[in-house]
Amino acid sequence: MNYSDKPWINHYEEGVKTSIQFEELFLPQMLEGSAQKYPDHIALIFQGYKVSYQELSKMVDCFGACLQDFGIIKGDRVAVLLPNVIHCVVAYYAILKIGAIAVMNNPLYTDRELEHQLNDCGAKVLITLDLLGNRMAALRPLTLIKEIVCASIGDYLPFPKNLLFPLIAKKNNLAAKVNPDKDIYKWKHLLKSQTKKAQQVPLDTDDIAMYQYTGGTTGVSKGAMLTHGNLSKQTQQVVAWFPMFEEGKEIMLGALPFFHVFGLSIAMNFPIFAGWTNILVPRPQAKVLLEAICKYKPTFAPLVPTMYISILQHYRTVKADLSSIKGCFSGSAPLPVEVLKEFERQTGAVIVEGYGLTETSPVTHINPFNGLRKPGSIGIPIPNTDVCIAKLDQVGVDAPIGEPGEILIKGPQVMKGYHNLPQETAKTFTPDGWFKTGDIGRMDSDGYFYIVDRKKDMIITSGYNVYPREIEDVLGEHPKIMEICAVGITHDIRGEVIKIFIVLWPGMTATKDDILDYCKLRLAKYKWPHEIEFRESLPKSNVGKIMRKDLR
Repeated sequence: MNYSDKPWINHYEEGVKTSIQFEELFLPQMLEGSAQKYPDHIALIFQGYKVSYQELSKMVDCFGACLQDFGIIKGDRVAVLLPNVIHCVVAYYAILKIGAIAVMNNPLYTDRELEHQLNDCGAKVLITLDLLGNRMAALRPLTLIKEIVCASIGDYLPFPKNLLFPLIAKKNNLAAKVNPDKDIYKWKHLLKSQTKKAQQVPLDTDDIAMYQYTGGTTGVSKGAMLTHGNLSKQTQQVVAWFPMFEEGKEIMLGALPFFHVFGLSIAMNFPIFAGWTNILVPRPQAKVLLEAICKYKPTFAPLVPTMYISILQHYRTVKADLSSIKGCFSGSAPLPVEVLKEFERQTGAVIVEGYGLTETSPVTHINPFNGLRKPGSIGIPIPNTDVCIAKLDQVGVDAPIGEPGEILIKGPQVMKGYHNLPQETAKTFTPDGWFKTGDIGRMDSDGYFYIVDRKKDMIITSGYNVYPREIEDVLGEHPKIMEICAVGITHDIRGEVIKIFIVLWPGMTATKDDILDYCKLRLAKYKWPHEIEFRESLPKSNVGKIMRKDLR
């Protein structure tokens, strides 16, 4: 038996096809299709405010026209810096509809991180929250951004929340006054003044739909170019994997951040294509998640392990009813087996673990929902996805079944390449077109895959990928630090947290608080070190390289 035999297809459950005849549909067409089939069905719920599929489609048309009025044409980049709010869904689908390229950004990023990403992608327009408006206006001269559109959490709230919002917003840091300036617009004013619909732009499956930024083992942030074909076929693959969930009848818990590719494909695009209702949760903390589950009764909940853990911890004191949830999808990091079992006991739901990467849109593997699930396994390749394990010491040679090697992938969801990085792109693909994940894994005789080790040195904390090199580069600029090394250490809730080892210049002194304060100004919160250890020296190889493995 070898990988080309695809032993995993023997474990596809009934109703899941081993190969899909893909429809040539683009994501905006998927939304329009759901609006035609289910015009009055609720598409989005935010804080009790409901948007039907028909209304959502009209909002997308309206905002697309606004972007075209700004002069945005096919191939232009538009940046989105938003949590899971109604504006985020509308903006994303509008950008794609007019043929522009969407660039999703993490609102937790610092100005330094955003400046790099915005300049690398060359975005011309930015859509963000009023809470970030003045910061982004100050950053604008350092980028190619011309227009900034500021959304507000208060734009879409039901009665009486909409009346109370202005009274409590600033006190609770839910809104901010954006200083008037040229080419800065309020979302609601912009949409109210728009009388046209977006002009339809011809699309091709090979056209780039978005740049999704990911870290690299060198610490350089790279924009994975995902095409309209990648995103459409990925959505169709996921729908095909879950035939037991009914079109137009399920409720999604939209807690995974849409600026992350896992949340984008699974928690946003999947339910829109399937005509489901989506409960938007911008801050997925345990209390908020439980309240959303109890109030809106979601039936499908894709989450990362930290969310499952925090829900269980909070659930024990609240005793919420979680029985509406039928299915869950876990990814981004390994889910502890005991957490999986306990969550399933409390909810009656089935959790399937999966695997993917930013460069693969992201899903490549999932455990069967009604079938053999193997705890600790990332599951089996989804339809139309080929996977093999390559020997680490012999180029072009497959590792024997059961032995570890690098996971290689081919499939319609694999990216076109990295934006403006042809050499990085070339290094990431084999001459015959296999995508090299950089992850070390193995396959058992049933065709189930297991991750043995992750990409070299990468830390996964609370579902976010963090590369030590980035932290080391930032702290390396500290005038008191001579040497620095960052590693991931295990953590009960976050999976991993960051620990840094520091050697100060002779005669210098610094405290842990000094180092943390330095990080707070330069790194997103989830990249802050959890532990800081000062040392006289760091272990090194015979060529002077810091032995990260020994410190870990």
